[in-house]
Amino acid sequence: MSLNITNAQRAEILTQALPYIQKYYGKIVVIKYGGNAMINEELKQQVMEDTVLLSLVGVKVVLVHGGGPEITDTLNKVGKESEFVDGLRVTDKETVDIVQMVLAGKVNKSLVNLLGAKGGKAMGISGIDAHLIEAKIKDERLGYVGKITNINVNPIIDLLDNGYIPVVSTVACDKEGNVYNINADTAAAYIAGALKAESLISMTDIAGVMRDKDAPETLIPVIDIKDSVELFNSGVISGGMIPKVECCIDAIHRGVKKVFIMDGRVPHSLLIETLTNEGAGTMVIEDKNNEH
Repeated sequence: MSLNITNAQRAEILTQALPYIQKYYGKIVVIKYGGNAMINEELKQQVMEDTVLLSLVGVKVVLVHGGGPEITDTLNKVGKESEFVDGLRVTDKETVDIVQMVLAGKVNKSLVNLLGAKGGKAMGISGIDAHLIEAKIKDERLGYVGKITNINVNPIIDLLDNGYIPVVSTVACDKEGNVYNINADTAAAYIAGALKAESLISMTDIAGVMRDKDAPETLIPVIDIKDSVELFNSGVISGGMIPKVECCIDAIHRGVKKVFIMDGRVPHSLLIETLTNEGAGTMVIEDKNNEH
């Protein structure tokens, strides 16, 4: 889509973004990427463009991705049923091999390739590389689904210091060399916390936290930890939004300044959130009364 705007208007738009660029310049922003924004090809292209643009204006972007639909597709192709317990995929030895192949291979490299095609300098790594994500069995019933025990962010910092966009696939390992499937929201929260990131942006398939899940106009733009407890208790935060908000709170407790649950279906929502005063979802912070 080409907008008919003059060069003067284009320059004006860029100068309006300047304070936001200054705010994020040299800071680490972790983007958790998955869901609808990853399946829709046009949106995927836009997310890659936004990521490259942020990187080129001096934001240190880390992309953490999942790939649930791709894993399910591949399991179907080899005739393996997906079984879920409490929303988590039961992962036996054969399944974890496929998870590793799909996430660390196909999905990771396709994102790195796309970022490169958009002019970005990206490097794909998995949680297994340099023991970036260490884990242990979360629940015997789930098999090789991991509970994170340690994050070693040195490989990410090395890549950022050398001007790369690290693209992290969420598989993990333990000291014995077992491989684990890790929930991407959880991994992003832990990684953002370990990096003391300025913000964590979780791209999802809904507008954000809404008082009425069927009414986008009831979106709650800002919540703090106290609000979130009330929203949990009143049932406003329910279903699939529960683990997402829990991961946001976890990230805040781990030292991330602010977390955004953002609608990945909105074109260029990443730029709207970071480089304008509009916002494109729900921001989660520690305490609204201490917001600077």
